[in-house]
Amino acid sequence: MVSLTEKIIREHLVEGDSALIRNKEIAIKVDQALTQDATGTMVFLEFEAMGIPHVKTEVCVSYVDHNMLQTDFRNPDDHLYLQSVAAKYGVYFSKPGNGICHQVHLERFAEPGKTLLGSDSHTPTCGGIASLAIGAGGLDVAISMGGGAFYFEMPKIIGVRLTGQLQEWSAAKDVILEMLRRLTVKGGVGKIFEYFGSGVKTLSVPERSTITNMGAELGATTSIFPSDETTYKYLKMQGRENVWKECKGDEKDGDYDELIEIDMSTLQPLIAKPHSPDLVVVANECKGTKVNQVIIGSCTNSSFRDLMTVAMIMKGKKVHPNVSFSVVPGSKQVYEQIARNGALADLICAGARILESACGPCIGMGQAPSSGGVSVRSFNRNFQGRCGTSDANVYLTSPEVCAACALTGEITDPRTLGPAPKIEWPERVEIDDSMIIAPPKDNASVEIIRGPNIKPLPDMKPLDDAITKEVLIKVGDNITTDHIMPAGAKVLPLRSNIPAISEFVFSALDPKFVARAKEKQGGIIVGGDNYGQGSSREHAAIAPLYLGVKAVIVKKFARIHKANLINFGILPLTFIDPKDYDKVEQGDVLEINGILAAVKNDDVVKIKNVTKNYEFATKCELTKRNAEMLLVGGLINLTKMKANN
Repeated sequence: MVSLTEKIIREHLVEGDSALIRNKEIAIKVDQALTQDATGTMVFLEFEAMGIPHVKTEVCVSYVDHNMLQTDFRNPDDHLYLQSVAAKYGVYFSKPGNGICHQVHLERFAEPGKTLLGSDSHTPTCGGIASLAIGAGGLDVAISMGGGAFYFEMPKIIGVRLTGQLQEWSAAKDVILEMLRRLTVKGGVGKIFEYFGSGVKTLSVPERSTITNMGAELGATTSIFPSDETTYKYLKMQGRENVWKECKGDEKDGDYDELIEIDMSTLQPLIAKPHSPDLVVVANECKGTKVNQVIIGSCTNSSFRDLMTVAMIMKGKKVHPNVSFSVVPGSKQVYEQIARNGALADLICAGARILESACGPCIGMGQAPSSGGVSVRSFNRNFQGRCGTSDANVYLTSPEVCAACALTGEITDPRTLGPAPKIEWPERVEIDDSMIIAPPKDNASVEIIRGPNIKPLPDMKPLDDAITKEVLIKVGDNITTDHIMPAGAKVLPLRSNIPAISEFVFSALDPKFVARAKEKQGGIIVGGDNYGQGSSREHAAIAPLYLGVKAVIVKKFARIHKANLINFGILPLTFIDPKDYDKVEQGDVLEINGILAAVKNDDVVKIKNVTKNYEFATKCELTKRNAEMLLVGGLINLTKMKANN
């Protein structure tokens, strides 16, 4: 058996064994690249530093969807930078208000069988249309834009056989919540999930994309569905049927590395409780919990199908008086569709607050809940404090459950509402790409606009052979990039200014961290399992680097964050004996010697705890290329060295 994943990888393989040996490094050609504004300014600063006159991917799109609040000059200045730099280097520019990058890319650019690399962890959304779509750190995306390959260790391929059909009031969201319930937020690390089986044909492309989107919460490299007749109908609706092709694996009793079976007909409406996407229970178990806020949207659930479902549920009814109810269309196209067919009026009449097409509340950019409030959202993440209110409780669920909660003022099983709405898809939609600015054919006269908030990258120096530094902070398991480098309206406008944004490193966990790092002139971070899960934001590596962090020692890293640490020359170490994690404490001075030889030879890295006078062993698990990169101080330095040779 050859899986769809293997077929696409082999078609794009530029380095590595064609046998695709698991956990061995491979490199693939990147067909398409995308950025968003929270990570994109850094991507383009990195791309500019390479001195390449034009992007080399087939398609590259710069989206503005995260930092939409224009409370001062910083966000609009960065938007001007992104638009001008896109024009300079041959990149499409999706203007503010055109929509969330993953929703728009699915509609207007993604193609079956293509590879897509994006500087956002939810890039796998486009796996719903059979793209091999992978989220990565911004520097990896910048390299791909310059024609470089994307390197990663070949993941295991997990087959997910879907059978049956979703029953009334169950949703595609329940499929991925069921996956999270079974596997947890670290159950997908080092894996690609490939969905197949008779149940696939019952799911529309946006429903498939809801499932692939939240594969990021499993820690997966990506997730993918086949391209079939349903895919063709979706692309035809978008006027893009010319890019369709059938893409599927050989669906035999094959040799997936593992097999998961889900009978969708058995799924009930599910909900993830605070504060992790894997704390999943049947929604009915939480019935009666009073709700203050309901929001429907995000790149997970803001499609035409999602919003039409909610509008039909709300039609002729009113939002509960104690609930603040907001709806976020995923794209301008979706916004227009529900405006033209009257669904938008139904939502407004019911009492919904309609927000612009953007990420918004999902990244803490507005609509924060009240103190101690309960917010029910159709989003993908509910990490504590991500919503903007540190003591709020955020639940994740389907649009159907969200709508039921908005009507009743408490967590409610939507099956109590009567017959479920039936959504009819249009054969064609009105296509208006006027907010996607194509790059000019002649870019000679384009001037890049730089506001005063854009600062250069910090210097990256070759790796030290010896480090003697204090443990600046010790954190537990499942620390997210939101914990390391918060998002939200206060912090994200500083994304182009590393000195300024570094003032917020670990601010949610330890407000004294930055002052301590400065006083000690840098140091070491110690963490638990799945360290760095969540967003792809490389600021969670660059800002600690700016503060002098030399090494991070953990039980296990999340994939993208480890890659970002290596990209910026920070030594990533893992405890060989997890019990050693328990012994080391914040404030301990650690001495690490012989680093260069250990990195070169893939050897054990011995660490002496000077404070407590004992020694423990760690491993710096690197590919040959990663070791070469780390030794010279990161990917930018390595790229410059190779360009000058």
